[in-house]
Amino acid sequence: MAETIKVGMVSLGCPKNQCDAELMLAKIAKAGFKIVNEAGLADVVIINTCGFIQSAKEEAIEEIMEAISRKNDGINKKIIVTGCLAERYQKQMDEEFPEIDAVVGIAKNDDIVEIINSVMLDRRVITFGDKLCHNMEGDKLQSTLPHYAYLRIADGCSNKCSYCAIPLIRGKMRSRKMENIIEEAKKFAENGVKELVIVAQDVTAYGIDLYKKYALPDLLKQLCKIDGIKWIRLLYCYPERMTDELIETIKTEDKVLNYIDIPIQHCNKEILRNMYRGGDEQSLRELFAKLRREIPGVVLRTTLITGFPGETEEQFSELAEFVNDIKFERLGCFAYSAEEDTPAAEMPDQVDEGERQRRADIITGEQEIRMGEYYAGMIGNTYEVVCEGFDRYSDMYFGRSMHFAPEIDGMIYFTSAKDKGPLTIGDFVNVKITDVLENNLLGERV
Repeated sequence: MAETIKVGMVSLGCPKNQCDAELMLAKIAKAGFKIVNEAGLADVVIINTCGFIQSAKEEAIEEIMEAISRKNDGINKKIIVTGCLAERYQKQMDEEFPEIDAVVGIAKNDDIVEIINSVMLDRRVITFGDKLCHNMEGDKLQSTLPHYAYLRIADGCSNKCSYCAIPLIRGKMRSRKMENIIEEAKKFAENGVKELVIVAQDVTAYGIDLYKKYALPDLLKQLCKIDGIKWIRLLYCYPERMTDELIETIKTEDKVLNYIDIPIQHCNKEILRNMYRGGDEQSLRELFAKLRREIPGVVLRTTLITGFPGETEEQFSELAEFVNDIKFERLGCFAYSAEEDTPAAEMPDQVDEGERQRRADIITGEQEIRMGEYYAGMIGNTYEVVCEGFDRYSDMYFGRSMHFAPEIDGMIYFTSAKDKGPLTIGDFVNVKITDVLENNLLGERV
């Protein structure tokens, strides 16, 4: 039976969710099922959902409704829903979507093969376990381009920010053993991976549960010893855990890219306190000044929330001014989303939804102007770029320098003289920047 069943996976949300999808896909492939890339070609479609904020939930519901429509048309036979939305809204998923054949909590991802077999025998499966037993180990079927991979070092979060549902969905932070992470990274390198993107809900907290210390610097030093790995990129750092040791490691280890993602959410002390986060504008200014001083050419990325309960026009203006002063190279801004069962959702002085979005739009608009200035400053410079494909419409290759994180930031489109020979995905070449095109750069191979 296994050989004839086609399974398709739609994975939504963040790279941590993608890591779960890759673990499940490896099990599915090993069991002999045929994996297809198009949901419309699958007998069984697995929707690995995100449930972080309202827009993510809406996207997941939309994907489920499309699968139900295909099922009604006889295209998909069975629908399995996994991931954060399934974990968070198990009862609602079960009751409101009778067309779904299985609702699977994150602790039961390991059982995916048995679940597929059960639904193909017309048995409906609703299964959940202890989220703290969610398995992060095992073989993966890489779903990214072959030259980069997401390396998850922990799951869950113990920060308990007042607006965030992650601890409710994923539980407290649990670090993976360092030797397991190193082993996985070596396998990636053997398979041709050149860029490791380090992910967790908070990578800077890594190791505090297992080793009673913040062990990210130790882990990075070990990863840098792996032959074949060229770039190591850090996503999701917590500002107060950007220690001198970590900064020194980023500065001195050549493979660790000078690209640091530090979501600060806000700069006003009162708002940060109500978010159950530490720090204030002064400490954040000092941190970013220190990073720029210690790591020349550092690319700073952050994420902000506008319209948090109680945010006054003055506090928003303070945030806008702060962002204008710091001049982040990368910035994402989201209107506050009130999530059920979080302390922030019960706070007084909820800001009107339209006003939340208006403030986010202002920050985003100003950032676009800054990005234009930042990109203009790159014209004439030459950067090492990893090739990620060829665009036949423009007759140009495209790829990323260290300034661009995969799937988040833009691209560099570049020409390459015929006498230099064709490029393949994963090749590193030097590209001189010649122009700016919206969120992307243009250049020529040199």
